[in-house]
Amino acid sequence: MSAEGFRAGAVRAALSALGIRRLLLGVFDAAFPPGPEGDLGRGSPSGEGGRELLRFASSLGFDGIQLGPQGLTSAGDPSPYDGALFSRDPLSIPLLPLTRAEGGELLRRSTLEDLVAGRPEPRDRAAHAYAFAAMERALDEAYRAFARRRGAGEGGAVAALAARLESFRAREAGWLLPDALYDVLSGAYGGASWRGWSGPSGELDRRLFAPAPGEEAAARVRRRELLTRNGPALERFAFAQLLAEEAHAGARQLARSLGLALFGDLQVGMSERDAWAAQALLFPGLRIGAPPSRTNPEGQAWGYHFLDPRLYRNPGDGAGQGPALRFFTARVARALAAYDGLRIDHPHGLVTPWVYRDDGHPQLAVRSGTRLFAAPDLPDFPELAPLAIARSEQLDLSLRRHADGFVRALDEGQVERYGVLLDALMELARAAGLGPEAVPCEILSTQPYPLQRVIERQGLGRFRVTQKADLDRADDVYRGENARPEDWILLGNHDTPPIHALAESWVADGSSRWQAEYLAWRLLPDGKGREDWVVRTAASPGALAQAKFAELFVGPARQVYLFFSDLFGTRESYNVPGTVSGGNWSLRIPSGFEGLYRERLAEGRALDLPRALAQALRARGEGGPGGRHASLVAELDPPAE
Repeated sequence: MSAEGFRAGAVRAALSALGIRRLLLGVFDAAFPPGPEGDLGRGSPSGEGGRELLRFASSLGFDGIQLGPQGLTSAGDPSPYDGALFSRDPLSIPLLPLTRAEGGELLRRSTLEDLVAGRPEPRDRAAHAYAFAAMERALDEAYRAFARRRGAGEGGAVAALAARLESFRAREAGWLLPDALYDVLSGAYGGASWRGWSGPSGELDRRLFAPAPGEEAAARVRRRELLTRNGPALERFAFAQLLAEEAHAGARQLARSLGLALFGDLQVGMSERDAWAAQALLFPGLRIGAPPSRTNPEGQAWGYHFLDPRLYRNPGDGAGQGPALRFFTARVARALAAYDGLRIDHPHGLVTPWVYRDDGHPQLAVRSGTRLFAAPDLPDFPELAPLAIARSEQLDLSLRRHADGFVRALDEGQVERYGVLLDALMELARAAGLGPEAVPCEILSTQPYPLQRVIERQGLGRFRVTQKADLDRADDVYRGENARPEDWILLGNHDTPPIHALAESWVADGSSRWQAEYLAWRLLPDGKGREDWVVRTAASPGALAQAKFAELFVGPARQVYLFFSDLFGTRESYNVPGTVSGGNWSLRIPSGFEGLYRERLAEGRALDLPRALAQALRARGEGGPGGRHASLVAELDPPAE
């Protein structure tokens, strides 16, 4: 067995000894490293660079990868959280296989080389706009070659691809056709969002799948016309979706062979593409956002549409799924078929959404919004009274509407009504063989009482982001000791500063002493050598970051998540929430990342998983001389020679 494999075995043994059920490495598609063949300026789990990273993660002892949302994005918006709910992003298709015989030789090698050579500087960043245009060019060429050779009756790889495409289009028509039509229409209207479509057919096209009374026949005629006129364009869209689907399936197969589970990300937002197709299912006039909180004191006006709760059930049939619930379960079923676990982004949006009026002043409006199901008699939201689940006497009117305790009591029937969407998701998850530990819930600083009751009912855990812990408050939600076994504990995620950058700031401003004292309490429970340890740790950003890492494994949380920028010691944030800039979502793992990691590790500028586990075992009193895991600790953290 190689040294790396031996070390990975020790890591997995330590995780088991510590009761850690899952250790995920978080990497978004765009951040995967380039492979030796080069790329278009954007990463992919399916390319050779992505496959190298999967092997590396497995060799370190991780047992899963947490991906970001993988839905189709637009040319001008790299945020995966604004991507499509059903269609995959073709930007993650590896192009090199299309130049080879087994891929049908659909793309000229010279075309790929030209596109790779044209990638803008700096080459260690994602270049979303360039990659989007370059991928369109590559897929256009590949589809034209495919259509021409299929028409000529060619067999082999082309015939096999044609058969798979026909089957895929028939099987996935429910979402594939509307998404493809949106592409056709958006192109016809100069790339504009559906809200800006104008001209003779613009008004009808805006409501193609949600015609006004009296427009139903005209909408049917228009849909048939569009299908007839745009057959090749619709097939071209399906062609790209099939390639993206098969690329993901290949990455998942490799991950499984390496002992890695792939977790997906079920974002709360709804793309413009999905909102257009699902207009008939949306609640009118209001949008979902995030209320003021400790993380975002001004709130966040996301502007996302949401499904109309009146359409969760069929009228007069309390048990049957209505059209909105069918739409939601179709989306969840598609996700569960593609992943081994599913992170729920902002589960508040499924259980107790914060809504505000779409009045042209979103940032002001979001601060004066309300919880969707807790407005039985609000004069500024009279339309929500029929939707109220919480009754007036169950509200604490002395608190702000967004406060966790604003709803202070619920009976079991009310909890069931709050949990309609999340319960439906968990029913599908259980049918797929997944338990609560495979469904992490991104609950951060706020956990309204209805959400608390619903996730407790399902045995789900929340996030504990330890870099945000208020060490002056013993009951703070982010302190590791306040977690529950079902919770997920992490240093940070894609929206937070990397831990090494934070540690440097703590040392610079003097707060590192307070951090080190807290960590000493968590990691040195017997108090031996505590003061010397605190002094050394408080003076060294690398030691402080490493100690914060070790604390994740002490418990009681049994699921651990680590974002790639923390593992590699990156100093730059992946995304700064609430900002729009070219730098957001562009950070990438560089080529040669394994050598870079080893170099930083030797310098104390990256996180050392074996050492962290050894420290956690010592903190449990099981790793010292005579401890039952003393030999394992010696393997993980051998004494310096």
